[in-house]
Amino acid sequence: MLGVEAALLATAVVIGAVLNHRGVGLHAEAAPLYATWRPHLGWGTPVALLVAVAVLGPGLRWARAARWGPLLFAGYLAAVAWTLALALVDGWSAGLARRLTPQAEYLHEVPRVTDVGRMLVGFTDRILDFQPDSWSTHTAGHPPGALLFFVGLDRIGLGGGTAAALACVLVGATVAVSVPVTLRALGAGEAARAVLPFLVLLPGAVWVGASADGVFTGVVAAGLALLAVRGPAIALAGGLLLGFALYLSYGFVLVAPLALAVLALRPARRRGAMFAGAAGVAAVVVVFTVAGFQWWRGYDLVVERYYQGWAADRPYGYWVWANLAALLLAAGPVAGPALRRALFSARAGRGAVTRVGSGPSVPVAGGPEPGGSAVRGLVRHHRLVALAWRVRGRGPTVLLPAAAALAVAGADLSGMSKAEVERIWLPFVVWLLVAVAHLPAPARRWWLAGQALTALAVNHLLFTVS
Repeated sequence: MLGVEAALLATAVVIGAVLNHRGVGLHAEAAPLYATWRPHLGWGTPVALLVAVAVLGPGLRWARAARWGPLLFAGYLAAVAWTLALALVDGWSAGLARRLTPQAEYLHEVPRVTDVGRMLVGFTDRILDFQPDSWSTHTAGHPPGALLFFVGLDRIGLGGGTAAALACVLVGATVAVSVPVTLRALGAGEAARAVLPFLVLLPGAVWVGASADGVFTGVVAAGLALLAVRGPAIALAGGLLLGFALYLSYGFVLVAPLALAVLALRPARRRGAMFAGAAGVAAVVVVFTVAGFQWWRGYDLVVERYYQGWAADRPYGYWVWANLAALLLAAGPVAGPALRRALFSARAGRGAVTRVGSGPSVPVAGGPEPGGSAVRGLVRHHRLVALAWRVRGRGPTVLLPAAAALAVAGADLSGMSKAEVERIWLPFVVWLLVAVAHLPAPARRWWLAGQALTALAVNHLLFTVS
């Protein structure tokens, strides 16, 4: 599988270089990544190396036996340290303080928002380009929730590029807590311990620090975790977060397969959690709609705005497969082998689930004769129950990566993700990595080292753009 990954990446790099040389509008100097070639070192370099060594050494051993609460706390701190160290390879100013201040970013628009209500009512009027008051690129390409996040930071005294970048890092690093908590709540405690170090040394941390997609990734993961734990009240909170996620990015409708997988895998109170989560999502939609922003109208205009810019030049025929090479650099080389083992595990478990409804039939007094509509309905019901048990029998380490892969496939084929997916798809990358639980325990250290080396290589050879 490593050979396939290497061939995909090499092909994407070579063909990208050829297309750039010929003047094809990839608008990505270091295709398939949206970055520029700039080999460099920084004072974050030794810190990143120290964090990697600590996680690969005592960290891996500790993850297997530590108490759960302290493990999550240490994992979060290590993820923050790793992300900050990678950002500081580019220096304090370029890596953090000025990362989110260019004209295309959200912070450019924050001073212009003097009335949130009026902003929401008139948001869609400013999506299209080539008008005097059109939104900047990132603001126009997303629903207003993304801009509101940074406006909120500014209103509580955390304005400016440094505070915004640190917020992205601190929120994004919570995936090292949310994903393991989800797995443990779904009955996969050992898998949660196996996955956590891979979330700490996430290659995608290169883009978590610092881009708004770090915040998006943290919000989505936290919403899914809240769907998985405890009762309907907590699931309601999860629904509220996932509802807000719909107003961070239009693409988060593709989180639906992950949410359904989490609900299906809950050990108890699935129906209550489903209704509570749906109520939370609906409440957020109602609030934004009543406030004046219509999501569906915004999406229609964003499609038009998308093709007013670089997307009109970027060739679908290249990006539809080169995106997967960019995804590989964000997820790391472990992604392919781990997903392959998860697929094999799913196939191996296909015949291991007991069929429901296969026992002897019980006649019902006064009921319909065999072959009647009631009997056929009962058979259909039993088949649906059997299918549900087969699906749940695969477990979270199969279903969650499968749901994430389905979301990625939908985003890729849509044509609305031509380039820059190394950051845009981060909310799905962290769930793809759940499949690492299927790797043999003795091999995990080597795979984790490969993950760290991937992040270090990308960050030191390229200057990435948020």
